Amino acid sequence: MSEPVCAQKAPFPLAVEAGKTVYWCSCGQSKAQPLCDGSHKGSGFTPMAYAPEKDGTAYLCGCKITKNPPLCDGSHKAL
Repeated sequence: MSEPVCAQKAPFPLAVEAGKTVYWCSCGQSKAQPLCDGSHKGSGFTPMAYAPEKDGTAYLCGCKITKNPPLCDGSHKAL
């Protein structure tokens, strides 16, 4: 698999805590979107660590083609 699977054409809002690392699914195959569940194994993709600087809501990319991973940059609007 050379291209990621589009999990959804919208960002995933995720409650995050400052300094607490989460692992964003970059392949699009995880059943625990937007987080990695290990489904990428053997695909050449790896999850991306994200440690937010403050508590709040992060909008993680659902289409997997963002230019600012793991955050949504609106790239899904072109799909």
